[in-house]
Amino acid sequence: MPTLNDIRSTFLGYFEKQGHKVVPSSPLVPRNDPTLMFTNSGMVQFKNLFTGVETRDYKRATTAQKCVRAGGKHNDLDNVGYTARHHTFFEMLGNFSFGDYFKQDAIPFAWELITRELDIPKDRLLVTVYHTDDEAAEIWKKVAGLSDDRIIRIPTNDNFWMMGPTGPCGPCTEIFFDHGDKYWGGPPGSPEEDGDRFVEIWNLVFMQNEQFEDGSMRALDAQSIDTGMGIERVAALLQGTNDNYATDLIRALIEASADETSTDPDGPGKTHHRVIADHLRSTSFLIADGVMPSNDGRGYVLRRIMRRAMRHAHMLGARDPVMYRLVPALVRQMGAAYPELVRAQALIEETLKLEETRFKQTLDRGLKLLDDELTGLGDGAKLPGEAAFKLYDTYGFPLDLTQDALRERGREVETAGFDAAMAEQKAKARAAWSGSGEAADLAIWFDIAETHGATDFLGYDTETAEGQMLALVRDGKAVEALEAGESGWIVLNQTPFYGESGGQVGDTGWLRRLENEGDVAEVTATQKMGGGKVFAHQVTVTSGRFARGEAVALEVDHDRRSAIRANHSATHLLHEALRRALGDHVAQRGSLNAPDRLRFDFSHAKALSPQEIAQVEREVNAFIRQNSPVTTRIMTPDDARAIGAQALFGEKYGDEVRVVSMGALPGSGKGADGQTYSLELCGGTHVAQTGDIGTFALTSETASSAGVRRIEALTGEAAMSELRGRDLVLGEVEGLVKSRGADVVARVAALLDERKALSNEVAQLRRELAMAGGAGQGGGVDVRDVAGVRFVAQVLSGVSGKDLPPLIDEHKGRLGTGVVLLIADADGKAAVAAGVTEDLTGKVSAVDVVKAAVGALGGKGGGGRPDLAQGGAKDISRSDEAIRAAEAVLEG
Repeated sequence: MPTLNDIRSTFLGYFEKQGHKVVPSSPLVPRNDPTLMFTNSGMVQFKNLFTGVETRDYKRATTAQKCVRAGGKHNDLDNVGYTARHHTFFEMLGNFSFGDYFKQDAIPFAWELITRELDIPKDRLLVTVYHTDDEAAEIWKKVAGLSDDRIIRIPTNDNFWMMGPTGPCGPCTEIFFDHGDKYWGGPPGSPEEDGDRFVEIWNLVFMQNEQFEDGSMRALDAQSIDTGMGIERVAALLQGTNDNYATDLIRALIEASADETSTDPDGPGKTHHRVIADHLRSTSFLIADGVMPSNDGRGYVLRRIMRRAMRHAHMLGARDPVMYRLVPALVRQMGAAYPELVRAQALIEETLKLEETRFKQTLDRGLKLLDDELTGLGDGAKLPGEAAFKLYDTYGFPLDLTQDALRERGREVETAGFDAAMAEQKAKARAAWSGSGEAADLAIWFDIAETHGATDFLGYDTETAEGQMLALVRDGKAVEALEAGESGWIVLNQTPFYGESGGQVGDTGWLRRLENEGDVAEVTATQKMGGGKVFAHQVTVTSGRFARGEAVALEVDHDRRSAIRANHSATHLLHEALRRALGDHVAQRGSLNAPDRLRFDFSHAKALSPQEIAQVEREVNAFIRQNSPVTTRIMTPDDARAIGAQALFGEKYGDEVRVVSMGALPGSGKGADGQTYSLELCGGTHVAQTGDIGTFALTSETASSAGVRRIEALTGEAAMSELRGRDLVLGEVEGLVKSRGADVVARVAALLDERKALSNEVAQLRRELAMAGGAGQGGGVDVRDVAGVRFVAQVLSGVSGKDLPPLIDEHKGRLGTGVVLLIADADGKAAVAAGVTEDLTGKVSAVDVVKAAVGALGGKGGGGRPDLAQGGAKDISRSDEAIRAAEAVLEG
């Protein structure tokens, strides 16, 4: 019986033999389509090839693409665990042709693979075609020998694929497998087509037309093939089931879940195990591709998936975090095919553990609230929307989590009420995709890349060069020239200007025409366009005229580049220092290498201690002082990782990468035995020696997002200025406290203790003065009778609100029985407190007394206990009215 891993290898191997390039899966965060939240099909990474704005060195490709559908247009979350074939994560096997072969080859490829390589019985297969696609139908008859009744013509868009309202489109042919009459259901196109008997296993899209806004179509110049075969569905039929969750890979995860929870994988908790197995895959792969749980966008969808799985683990009886303990089982099953899982394993485990620990703190309370809200509701009555919103707002339960919890009880949520209560938070609750992310390049840049090829970058070795202007762009359109005063973009055949990427900002500088050096354009930014092939220089022409085809001298702003290089190299040392101080789970989550500062985001669950910060700063400076050479090697990504080079999770690397090494481990003789301190894949520019960084000063360490910390730092002269500033401040403090060096801390601590003692002494004296009715404290303390109750009222000065409760207690002790009202003048505002002795609390409440007094002072509210209450107001001048209001309460 072939395993899921066997099927993947067979598929990719078959198409590799047919001349297809085996292309690695792209990240789950799309790099070329801002309209998608997650990669949801195999064709996403090839979108620009299908539209014709990009070409690569191959015209045939095959992939095993990891996909997630859990947000936006494609959202299967609600059905996962309850059906046989819905998943948040799945693998899509595909073969693609970019203007190479078409139907005549695609259909035979599919039939041979399915019936020969995978040995699926021919008599259990049938196909659908678009109702007007006679060509595909005839090919099926010829290649597969299918009769007309097994070639079903579908007249709907189920068999006509479109990329969008406009663009490439074409008919589809789908291959179905008949699981037999033991399952209910009919063939596609029949009233029973939604049953489980006939299951689609492969879809072949024939991209042969282009759709226009007016509804018209034309035949594409380059007709292409896009296919998709769900590996889980094929594994199910080859393993004798129609349930994806019974396949070997997912079953192994289910059994791991059962082992960790000590429950039966096929017992009453069967659905819970299925949800956990599916969500383990999607959450782990999303984290490996750089998504971290958060309260918006992709991170919010990740958090929803994680919490849904964690609730199901809770329902299995798990009282401790479970999900993170299942990660090794997933890595064993899929790590060979997707090595990013192996590289990110520590981070995945830590993130899951942290999130589940946090969620469990509120889960019990949230579920109890849900039970309380359901009490008293009639059988089958919906949960009020306001209650569902309370769960969301107070306990962080998304609506779908509440609906999932109610589903097992046969109830629903009254969603209209939820939507009304949600109001401004509606967008966040639905995790609506705002379109943030990496924008697709404009077609003009691909045109330039196609016409002129990639820009040759010379900036690793030089900051000056000569180049020819190949293209000029203004307002999104190609132009022949830029005149003085105009701004636009210039593309050259070669350049020393670094294009912004990998956290390093783009270079600035100047262009000068070789024929007339008086003609100058200022370069204000440099960007990579056209899939990273084209370096586009944003310029403003300060004098002269720059025209296409002319030669120019290029000069990078040296001082700015030097500062950027120092900051970028420092981030490499910082990254390694953090890993050694905190653990191997530390991974880069973003960076900024600018001329004036550096910023480094990294995965870590909690704030660094002062000792950890000092250790990291000390270690970075130690390797700066080492002044070891910074070297770069060109390697394959696999070879680079094999020697331990750190890569940015989710980053797309080509066939060759630059591996930057710096620093020699102590005792290695400055690299004599190859023991390098920092080893990273990086395309940025760096210093020649670590000593060129100068000095490193860490200026702040804060939270960036959930599970991500941020460090900001300075290097070189900026770092020295920061340190000199610290010394000046310390010197002033030393002069003020008349102490130096390490003694300053002890001296300041002693002064603070002395201040605290004096403050307590002053407060005590003020209380004593108030009790005695001394000067400024309302005169003598008079006890009057109000409606048979002993009453003391006093207006105080120089006493804070926090001093009033102990004064109330002292007055109550002296009275024995009675009511006390104190009004303190705190910087022109009134602090009010009232006390009632215990024997009178059944008759009068201190809360009523305070509220009456506060109201007379122009304030609102006040509260506390029947024996002691406090409040405040702004107008101390109406104290007499406040006392009378309090007396009125006693008089009833």
